[in-house]
Amino acid sequence: MEKNIQFAPNVMLIDASYLGRVVRDMHRHYTTVVGRDLPKADLALLLECLALDGGMQFGENEIQVLLFHDSAERQISTCIPSDYEKELHGKAFESRLGEFSLYAFQPADMASCETLFTEALSLALNAKETVRLLIVPDETGYGKEVLSLLDAEKVHKDISVFGMNPPSGQGGYAFDLLGFSVLQALGIHADELR
Repeated sequence: MEKNIQFAPNVMLIDASYLGRVVRDMHRHYTTVVGRDLPKADLALLLECLALDGGMQFGENEIQVLLFHDSAERQISTCIPSDYEKELHGKAFESRLGEFSLYAFQPADMASCETLFTEALSLALNAKETVRLLIVPDETGYGKEVLSLLDAEKVHKDISVFGMNPPSGQGGYAFDLLGFSVLQALGIHADELR
């Protein structure tokens, strides 16, 4: 990853391969629970929900979304839009929260998605212009390493980590359940879960 990347005040680092697996599993499970066919997850709504859960307020925010995915994947097939190259990379959308700018990255040569993700995280943690970080790491793959990195850095930023299982300890970050945002993006209403 480029060392001189210009970060926005609000940065979302998302392991899109992991997110896709979570959405797929929840889609499969909740189709049975609610007893109806569910649509693919609305990616824009999912990003908005993550931003709100991460403490962002409505306004003219600049939100940079960095999506990391395995090199074999061309799309996040559980979401709409899905194609990294044609529909996501270099695209943007506006909402009541501000402008979301999306960029997709995949590892090159011998690097792994984990290496790319943690390198970007280190850069964002040290970026003076970034005040809020919202992080969705591969919880089962390298989530513990990300939490260790956050604990070691002692950075004064507003940091939220999203996952499906709360960490055993608590560091200088907030933890939020990823599943709530996914349920919203799948169009599942609270009254359907009673």
